[in-house]
Amino acid sequence: MKKVYWAALSYMVLGLAAGLYYRELTKAQEFTGDTQLAVAHTHLLALGMLFFLVVLALDKAFGLSGNRLFTLFFWFYNSGLALTAAMMLVHGTMTVLGAESSAAISGIAGLGHILITVGLVHLFLALRKALPARAEAR
Repeated sequence: MKKVYWAALSYMVLGLAAGLYYRELTKAQEFTGDTQLAVAHTHLLALGMLFFLVVLALDKAFGLSGNRLFTLFFWFYNSGLALTAAMMLVHGTMTVLGAESSAAISGIAGLGHILITVGLVHLFLALRKALPARAEAR
């Protein structure tokens, strides 16, 4: 359960840092257009911090931590979210600096989304496995 707490805390710090980076970079470059940086911090806060706080409650209620499926969820989801957020930051920074973005950035972000999806599937499988066990314990 502690790793879920630390993940939530880490995403809070990263989300706040991403918001600060967006504000300072756009101000320094006098940029007023649309950029992926504008939503990177909300993605990190919502899909990172808030999501893992909910997972922490689920872990407390159902004892998911010892489950191999839960471990797979944790690593797939975190890898995917880190990759997706990193590509948002790269793409957004390139937009602010006036550089052209390549299709490779979109492709890598797509891979991040796939990893998030695989992680979510593992979370639901872990929940399904934990539900009957919890019901029988009552």
